[in-house]
Amino acid sequence: MARLFGTDGVRGVANKELTPHLAFELGRAGAFVLTEGTRRPKILIGRDSRISGDMLQSALTAGLTSVGAEVISAGIIPTPAVAYLTRLYNADAGVVISASHNPVEYNGIKFFNKDGYKLPDEMEDKIEKIIKEKIDLPIPTGMGVGIYKENTSAQRDYIEFLKSTINCDLRGLKVVLDCAYGASSTVAPVLFNELGADVILYGAQPNGEKINVKCGSTNPQKLQEIVAGSGADVGFAFDGDADRLIAVDEKGNIVDGDHIIVMCGIHLKNIGKLNKNTVVVTVMSNIGLDIALKQNGIDVVKTKVGDRYVLEEMVRNGYSIGGEQSGHIIFLDHNTTGDGEITALKVAELLKLSGKNLSELAGSMVSYPQVLINAKVKNELKHNYMDDEVIAREIKKLEDEMKGEGRVLIRPSGTEPLVRVMVEGKDQEKIETMAKELASLIEKKLN
Repeated sequence: MARLFGTDGVRGVANKELTPHLAFELGRAGAFVLTEGTRRPKILIGRDSRISGDMLQSALTAGLTSVGAEVISAGIIPTPAVAYLTRLYNADAGVVISASHNPVEYNGIKFFNKDGYKLPDEMEDKIEKIIKEKIDLPIPTGMGVGIYKENTSAQRDYIEFLKSTINCDLRGLKVVLDCAYGASSTVAPVLFNELGADVILYGAQPNGEKINVKCGSTNPQKLQEIVAGSGADVGFAFDGDADRLIAVDEKGNIVDGDHIIVMCGIHLKNIGKLNKNTVVVTVMSNIGLDIALKQNGIDVVKTKVGDRYVLEEMVRNGYSIGGEQSGHIIFLDHNTTGDGEITALKVAELLKLSGKNLSELAGSMVSYPQVLINAKVKNELKHNYMDDEVIAREIKKLEDEMKGEGRVLIRPSGTEPLVRVMVEGKDQEKIETMAKELASLIEKKLN
């Protein structure tokens, strides 16, 4: 059987791959492992607006209470809110039911420990072991059975926390919010209105049939139109569970995670709050980010793809900001996971304090053209490129040609018989030729 947990919890088509039975089993095993068998553990649940959320929350709650847990429901609320509220409420664990930016038919279950961090692989493996090996767990009866409560102050508690993360109000800013018909709908409109912004809303109702459909951080085209047509200062697009954010400048242009990290990194350095003068990103960040940060005297540390790996590096070495091009941005001084609302507030604060347009702020980084070509290689041979001297020489030759203003990145696919060849550089036509020739060489040498 394949591993249940992926890079961000357990995901699948709801009621087909992620069934109520699996949710029940995840609840039982998760509560036991995360609380080390505590007699009456307290576990917080939050979810996005997906239609399957009710079904899976009921099953998950049954699993949690069957091993004696006290379950507290925060309702429809962003993923980062659960990370924060788990700490605020002194809960033993937090659980989120969401498939983030994925289509409506998908859903997912991910856990946070008592400190609000996503689980390490070893803890996920313990949960899997209990489920796959059908290990017996305690079966309380009578007064030992768990209970379920609803928390009606969760959204307000999170909004007050969010307000504390910036040092100004937002009066005078015209802001468009695209809430993707998801979890941010319950928080972001109230937050920005209470901070004094002039707010225009799109997709700002929790609607399980429309979540991420032609809206949100992966589909910001409508937001771009609204911003450009309304004279707004900025637009913010959240994904379904609001742990990522993509911005739109006053001209309707996309400002992705890389640009936001550069802007905020420079600002943190200027005010003396950039820990160890370092920003953490993944290997997929645009080379323009490296160049912009270097020009501003800021160091860059890179991890493999996935916000959990960015977070691990940040925690290990005490860095304050890190993230991904996709908009997962972590401000570790405030929260323990990517937080779309905090990211939006930080961008809005920067606009207010600097008096500059977002296009001007985002211009501190120039994105370089990027070409991605797939080389078809048998699964068992995907990693052999690392040992092939001819391929290694060709990669070095290409990078030497670009003289520090471009790069080559080779990544074997995790799920397909492919090696992905990515080339970045100033000249689109030139890097397209480079990528095609390198992909052809890899196919020839490895097959």
